[in-house]
Amino acid sequence: MSIFFVLEKVQDPRFPYRLTLRSGERVLLALRVQEKWPGQKGNIFCVREERGIWACPCEEVERVPVSVMKRLGKRLSLVLERPTKKRCDFLFLTKQYKTKEGQYEQIFWRTQKALTAHRPKAKLSTSGPCFINVVIDSSERYPWRFPGCHVARGKLPVGDYAVVDERGEILAVVERKTFENMLAEFGRMPLFHQQLAELCFYPNRALVIESNYGDFLNPSKVPYYKPSFMVMALAEINALHPSLPVVFAGNRKLGQEWTLRFFHAVQTHKLDTPHPKIREVMGEYQKSSVGESTEPGSSFDGDGLGVAGHGRKERWGTAVLECDSIG
Repeated sequence: MSIFFVLEKVQDPRFPYRLTLRSGERVLLALRVQEKWPGQKGNIFCVREERGIWACPCEEVERVPVSVMKRLGKRLSLVLERPTKKRCDFLFLTKQYKTKEGQYEQIFWRTQKALTAHRPKAKLSTSGPCFINVVIDSSERYPWRFPGCHVARGKLPVGDYAVVDERGEILAVVERKTFENMLAEFGRMPLFHQQLAELCFYPNRALVIESNYGDFLNPSKVPYYKPSFMVMALAEINALHPSLPVVFAGNRKLGQEWTLRFFHAVQTHKLDTPHPKIREVMGEYQKSSVGESTEPGSSFDGDGLGVAGHGRKERWGTAVLECDSIG
């Protein structure tokens, strides 16, 4: 079922508009706002409707389908289905009172223009320390190293490396390929596509190649395949698996580094506790999105992470406890 961004006029001098996100008859989020769109102000202060008694709406101003809704840290990010004024987000903050005990809530409605104009210090949503449990497939020879992580060997259903949470649930999977591995896979593409399709059932996944893209087009390095075949083979991977990131890391060291940072970002995002209202909205959004698309990674879970069509989740708690720790 589609999600709609609905703006209504209200007879209230302080908050003259009511903004809601709706799925059919259900209201996922209801805010009282001061403007129809942030515009030049950059951001607009909002109040949740359930936190007060308000006048009823008297006129619908606009109703626009929402094409994308995702949690990005403390923000609920939206993309509306229209050519202009389509990107915005809602920043939910919880702060401590300075002069008394307790907390209070602040919500700001911000647009793409405001985010572009306001340039604070560089800050990432997934920054910060976290403990990472990495599982390396038992068949992996000469594995990458993950300093500072708990590393164990175990049999993975697909891929060579995975990060798991404290319950043993797989959060992310990486398939590692050397230059020689990729050349061998080009000789058995139907089987390789099956493996990549299974990889795509996990919410966070990647194919990491320890080589540069240009190496595959170099006749001195690939004497038995024409460059025209190589470019088509690589393009076919992206065409048949559009939701799978393909990373040409250049070499073993950079492939290892990219995977470590990828795992860290996934783990940090998982540990980042969203505002309760954002979690509630994303949970309702997930319910309305299930069954609408058969593409892996096309919907979202309660944390705003992409999930596969049926939300495949594997648990490896027992495997992690039984396998030998190597780091």
